[in-house]
Parts: sequence; structure tokens; C-alpha cells
Amino acid sequence: MWASILIASFGTYAEKLVGYMLPHHMLERESIRRMTGLLPVSLLAALVAVQTFAISQTLFIDARVLGLGVAVVALLLRAPFLVVIIAAAASTAIVRWLGWLP
Repeated sequence: MWASILIASFGTYAEKLVGYMLPHHMLERESIRRMTGLLPVSLLAALVAVQTFAISQTLFIDARVLGLGVAVVALLLRAPFLVVIIAAAASTAIVRWLGWLP
């Protein structure tokens, strides 16, 4: 999984670099615009998944999953970003403090 993240990161960097050298009409193609809009989102989603569900090379479910769930609910309720972060961190901390999940 890390190899794919590194390859996608390098691809994003190369894409930005090549973007300065390409003629403007090439960058206006719909497929290029769609890809450049979705690549950072996919990289961020992969990073969140790895940081939430993995410890070393092992799939691991702990209090971070609850924090991610609280963040998703807060985002669906259109809470401000700071509220989303605080709610996710607080729920994770409370569950760990109570000893319900590691």
C-alpha cells in the first residue's frame, strides 16, 4: 500500500511540474481536469485509512475508528471544521480514558 501512495505522490508532483511546461489548451481537457481534481482527494483518503486502520503492517481497530465516525457524522451535520476536529479527538480520548477500546 505504501508503494502505491508513494507512486501516486510522485505522480502528483510530476503532474504539477509538467503542468508548467504543457500548453494551456492541453490542460483544459475534461479528463485532465477531472483527474487533477480527484487525485489529492484519493491521496488524502488513503492517508486517513492507513492512519486509522493500521498499526505497522497489521489491520487494527481501536478508538480511532470511533473518532473517524464522529468526524463523519459532524461533517454530515455541516459542523465547522474546528468542531469536527475537537469532537473526533474528544470522543477518541474519552473512549480510551474509559478503557473501552485501546
